[in-house]
Amino acid sequence: MKNILLIGISLLYGNLVFAQKYSSKTGKVTIEASLPMVEDVFAQDDNNIVVLNTDTGDMASVSVVKNFRFKVKLMEEHFNENYAESTKYPKTTFKGRILNFDKTKLSESPQKFSIQGVLNFHGVDKNVSSTASISSKDGKILIRGSFVARSADFKVTIPKMVMKKVAENVNVEYNYTLARQ
Repeated sequence: MKNILLIGISLLYGNLVFAQKYSSKTGKVTIEASLPMVEDVFAQDDNNIVVLNTDTGDMASVSVVKNFRFKVKLMEEHFNENYAESTKYPKTTFKGRILNFDKTKLSESPQKFSIQGVLNFHGVDKNVSSTASISSKDGKILIRGSFVARSADFKVTIPKMVMKKVAENVNVEYNYTLARQ
């Protein structure tokens, strides 16, 4: 009985150790909340961390909110202090799954996949769905996609004085090149 238990535990942990994981520490995530004929409200984080388990399609990512860079420093300051409250909520995370993911069927030609999961921003969890183009090249997995997030869904208040300068719907784009761990 003791031997069976030891074998079972070994197999369970063996699967975790041998799971194929791909990751990146230089993923790009952009947010845009621009309105026509108004100054661009655009920021990019070039240090998004993402991990993908190719056996299950499970993925997770994290951005340090202060890593989002704006063209206008004052806009970046307002974003961190007033909207994102990055001192109180320093990270934004995503935990989800690529549906029907099969690494063996990837090629250099991008294929469309659905990604579903939970985005946490400003202390609020919200289910999000995205369509991503995923391909494989030189042993790496490339993932590119986008989705729309509403500021109000994450309890981000846009002051009346800038309401006509910032869109309520924020376009979020991500671009990852993942290498095997």
